[in-house]
Amino acid sequence: MSLASLPDICGQEAAIAAATNHSNPIFLNNSNLNLASAGFACALHMHQPTIPSGDQLIGHLQYMFEHQGEGDNHNASVFADCYGRMGDFIPDLVNQGCNPRIMLDYSGNLLWGLQQMGRQDVLDKLRPLACDAKYQPYVEWLGTMWGHAVVPSTPIPDLKLHMRAWQQQFAAIFGIEALQRVKGFSPPEMHLPNHPDMIYEYIKALKECGYRWLLVQEHSVERLDGAELHHDDKYLPNRLVAKNSQGESIEITILIKTQGSDTKLVAQMQPYYEAKSRAEQKPRPELNGIKVPALVTQIADGENGGVMMNEFPRDFPRPWSEIKHSSHGVVGYNGTEYLELLAAAGVKEADYPACQAVQQHKIWQRLEPEQITTVAVEKAIADLKATDHQFHMDGASWTDNLSWVKGYENVLEPMYQLSAQFHRKFDALVQADPAVTARSDYREALLYNLLVQTSCFRYWGQGTWTDYARELHRRGMELVRN
Repeated sequence: MSLASLPDICGQEAAIAAATNHSNPIFLNNSNLNLASAGFACALHMHQPTIPSGDQLIGHLQYMFEHQGEGDNHNASVFADCYGRMGDFIPDLVNQGCNPRIMLDYSGNLLWGLQQMGRQDVLDKLRPLACDAKYQPYVEWLGTMWGHAVVPSTPIPDLKLHMRAWQQQFAAIFGIEALQRVKGFSPPEMHLPNHPDMIYEYIKALKECGYRWLLVQEHSVERLDGAELHHDDKYLPNRLVAKNSQGESIEITILIKTQGSDTKLVAQMQPYYEAKSRAEQKPRPELNGIKVPALVTQIADGENGGVMMNEFPRDFPRPWSEIKHSSHGVVGYNGTEYLELLAAAGVKEADYPACQAVQQHKIWQRLEPEQITTVAVEKAIADLKATDHQFHMDGASWTDNLSWVKGYENVLEPMYQLSAQFHRKFDALVQADPAVTARSDYREALLYNLLVQTSCFRYWGQGTWTDYARELHRRGMELVRN
């Protein structure tokens, strides 16, 4: 493939690092909000995977348009409209004197697929939300893994490659200044690793890529003593603490998506109505003696099902009009805005409650601090797996009844094989000459490495989707072997 036909996912690592690694305020100087009685934050996740089609790679949205008779592919045009509709809703609400908020999470696959299809109309609707100062107080873009990879089963060396690939593509479409404002991270499938070394490297990569906070599912974390999160703490920022098998610790701020993966929660603006009930509760929560608003946080797929297609356009505008004319003290926030307002009020990150990935307490209860080594940690994990049927190191996602590992050896083993071969071929070359990442052979090999890790090739079960993964693996291996 020519360089021009490949997504813009590498080659500008130094410039991207310089743009993203800063601590400047994003919303604080432009926010028209204060710390209210309670708040809510809604995010929309948008994704379509990249699949092989003949000798080409295409976005699944394009496949839907080309195969209208299959499944719900007749909704292709509605899906495409959903990807751009916030570009209509936000300006309309602002022009009505409302004060809306929305966080947007678009996968790299989807952004590239829209480019491939020539759907500049969709990207042009989104551009003001990323670039126009008039709308910046209302919209927050969230970073994610470029290829929609579930983090716990992603090879550790590829975590940062996904993050940087998404950042470079976003900057290529919307500009480096827009990228500088991306400080929150939305993980595909809300998946959080719980293996000590994996989560440590994950948080390390996030921080190296300039991210300040991470969105997590409530049941994927626990208190440091293993207890469930206190109910009220789910509505506050928390500190996610990770300790690796060398005893090193790292942490990052998290906002917690409360239970429920149903799209109705966002489509019908349930977070707003829950926030109204939180505002009526006395006393208000405190951090370091400072009264702060509880934050009800939810995310939903922005295009799937009749709920998001039909009810969201009807129900999204209602709270903003009601807030405009009410005095109940409930407002919508974006994640970074909320955290910056807390900091301006004197709340420090050290004041947030501390938590860790679920089930980690079982490991650390078996080891004294001076006993922590890689061998000791792996022995503790092996012993727990043998004696505790509820213990696992698969991480946790938006659902407890779906494994991204069990039964998918036919996808995972080739995925790890391709990753290892990619790094074997290129790592030393890149270390000797960083300009290698700007070459077309590197970019194409990187593309296939990231694509094979897409969660859809496991989410939809065995069959067509696992066949897609095997074909992408085959092409990727040809590239890195030649």
